[in-house]
Amino acid sequence: METGLKGKTVLITGASRNMGRLAAIAFARERANIAICTSAKMKELNEVAAECRALGAKVVAEQCDVADGASVKAFVDKVQAELGTVHVALNNAVYRVDSTPFLEVSEDAWEKSFRVNLGGPRNICRAVLPMMIKQRWGRIINFSGIDPLLGGSVVKGMAKLGIVGFTRGIAREFAEHEITANCIGPGTIDSERETTLKPKVLRPTQPIRRMGKSQEVVSLMLYLASEDAGFVTGQNYLMNGGMYFQ
Repeated sequence: METGLKGKTVLITGASRNMGRLAAIAFARERANIAICTSAKMKELNEVAAECRALGAKVVAEQCDVADGASVKAFVDKVQAELGTVHVALNNAVYRVDSTPFLEVSEDAWEKSFRVNLGGPRNICRAVLPMMIKQRWGRIINFSGIDPLLGGSVVKGMAKLGIVGFTRGIAREFAEHEITANCIGPGTIDSERETTLKPKVLRPTQPIRRMGKSQEVVSLMLYLASEDAGFVTGQNYLMNGGMYFQ
């Protein structure tokens, strides 16, 4: 597939590891410019930046708290100054709250989940959409999940279902500017987890009896960011091994 991403700028949040890292490398291979950020893991992010530069990509790698509008503005301003206008925004940064019972979720964990998981995409979109409108081309890619569809964790379920509504609202409002917005909803994927979270397990209702591969998710990102996906918008693509059909 010819993605048409050569020379375009792809912004990826939460890019220090896992799917964010793989996505940055995949887009660098497509000869895109790469703008990546992390809230804390700068050593790892700089390693990702080096890998992308080795592939010939121009790269901006910065620390950025996506929940902080001022931090996002400073990051996007630097990206625009060094790489030009943003064409693709991939909102991969996440704050994970394990399946803690509702009455045991702390106020801090509740608030941070919404500031990062919903506020982060909001802040990024507010920063990049004016550029996309001006150039009449843009791709927004967000991440939902399986929890709200199976009655999982209250905190995760609200945030992940909320991002679907946010994505579809963006898709409808900005379609006239040739801007698309879509979600990817992974199930159990072979990515690393923080040691504070429970180990990943396959649910007995999942027909494909393995974890999804991070690279499989990245392949969908590349398609949704490509020229070929210009007529695809407002969709929530579930990648869960057949656990849930929509």
